Amino acid sequence: MWIIAGYLIVDPEHRDAYVDAHADLVRRARQAAGCLDLAITADPIDPRRVNNYERWDSWASIEAWRSVAAAPDTGIDIIDAHVMAYEIATERPPF
Repeated sequence: MWIIAGYLIVDPEHRDAYVDAHADLVRRARQAAGCLDLAITADPIDPRRVNNYERWDSWASIEAWRSVAAAPDTGIDIIDAHVMAYEIATERPPF
């Protein structure tokens, strides 16, 4: 399993437009083979921050999705980004 997680920093005046522009991509990704979860959301505290979370069953599923994802060209500059991919060996309930 793979988790891609982190955040992007954009101009606070364009953050909600950036998130809204990705709604269709999120919808389609959640229906893609191998996608276990995906969210692109506005951070509730930092008005510049867009949180990114993805969980996939395999790297092959990620690559297959990326080949058809067609991410929107928002024209919104990404000021900074901290997003990483994590390969997960095991999983269990946290509580």
